[in-house]
Amino acid sequence: MTTVRHGRFLSLAALAASATFALSACAGSAGGGGGGGEGGGSGFDYGASQEDVDAALSELDPVNIVYQAGAQGPNSVSAQSAHDFKEYVEERSGGKITVEVIWAQAIAGYSEIDDALSDGRIDVSYALPIYDPSTYPAFDALATTSAGLPNSPVVGELVGNAAIIDMAWNSEEILQGYEEQGIVPLTPVVSTGNHHAICSDSGTTLDDWKGRQVRIPSVSLEKVASNLGATPVSMEYVEVFEAIQRGTVDCTLAQLLPSEEAGLLEIAPNVSYASPESSLSSRGAGAMLAGSNFQNLPLAYQQIIFDAGEGGFIASSEVIAKGNAAGVKQLREAGGEMAPLDPEAEKKYKETNDELIAQVEEDGLIGSDASQRMKDAADKWSGVAEEIGYEEGGDFDSLDEWYNADDFDYAPFAAQLFEEVYLPHRPS
Repeated sequence: MTTVRHGRFLSLAALAASATFALSACAGSAGGGGGGGEGGGSGFDYGASQEDVDAALSELDPVNIVYQAGAQGPNSVSAQSAHDFKEYVEERSGGKITVEVIWAQAIAGYSEIDDALSDGRIDVSYALPIYDPSTYPAFDALATTSAGLPNSPVVGELVGNAAIIDMAWNSEEILQGYEEQGIVPLTPVVSTGNHHAICSDSGTTLDDWKGRQVRIPSVSLEKVASNLGATPVSMEYVEVFEAIQRGTVDCTLAQLLPSEEAGLLEIAPNVSYASPESSLSSRGAGAMLAGSNFQNLPLAYQQIIFDAGEGGFIASSEVIAKGNAAGVKQLREAGGEMAPLDPEAEKKYKETNDELIAQVEEDGLIGSDASQRMKDAADKWSGVAEEIGYEEGGDFDSLDEWYNADDFDYAPFAAQLFEEVYLPHRPS
């Protein structure tokens, strides 16, 4: 297992300074390419020294940007991503960009974020396009195809996130979907982790699933729940705690991180998970998006905000692993348990996933070879993880006992992902 750690992503620009890139923007790239939005001005190469960045910003006026985080508050596990974003952007800009962080979707709920980005109430935001498949059908198709990605507590999450990001940046359909809404992707898809079955009562067999009311967050999960014999119920995750507490629903298909943050595992402490070879279903999928004000920023400011994506991947990876471990701890303290799905139930959901992926390929929203491309991406990033030396220290059910953040340095993995996948879309 890799044990060497670098500083957080505040130092990544310096680490990358030896390799600079002259890149041209392509369709769907952040900032629209070319002139860098109405703000114009000159930019700087990726990996440029701080002195060169300061020179590029020397004639620019200070700006404030509003960043709506996905976390419910500044002290939650997932708040790390927002804190790191603010710190990087403000330091890299020499204090010329001030980031105001908004918590708990206080400006716009997930259904309103597109509008808030478009009308300028929010400049950058974590969003959940998966909640709006009619507006983002290609995004929904990509999330569905992610059902075949690896499933393990730390390395599987890391590889899965990289693979789905790789697929998204190389999908014109995904990027065009954002362009049609007047939105700029900074990270077009963010895997928030594998889904697990989180229930108030124990039981993982098909008989246990029959008759359960199960909250589902996406179209693909609706069919998974139905084929397991349950009744799917659609609602946003912020409503789930009360629904389970009142007995309106018996289970939710969700990730451990948001479930732990909501305290959900205290009242629904029976969690079942799939085998390492396959996810329970499609991965939870969000995105980091920018709006109309971002497109009007000077090019150098756009580049700083975009470059924060490298550290954002590090923060996301750390947050998911820590959130998974905290979730296991929470359910253990509540007297619950994590258990593998019953083999017959796992067989049923795998058959459902295969059907859903076949339908995605038949529809052609992201191409007729989507599953093979996803597999290729997963194989590629699994190889990178293996070369770096990442290893699992155990299973999900003991994650809180063996996971140590100091054992995993995500920086070299993030650097390779950013250079190979993000940089062709950097504003220029």
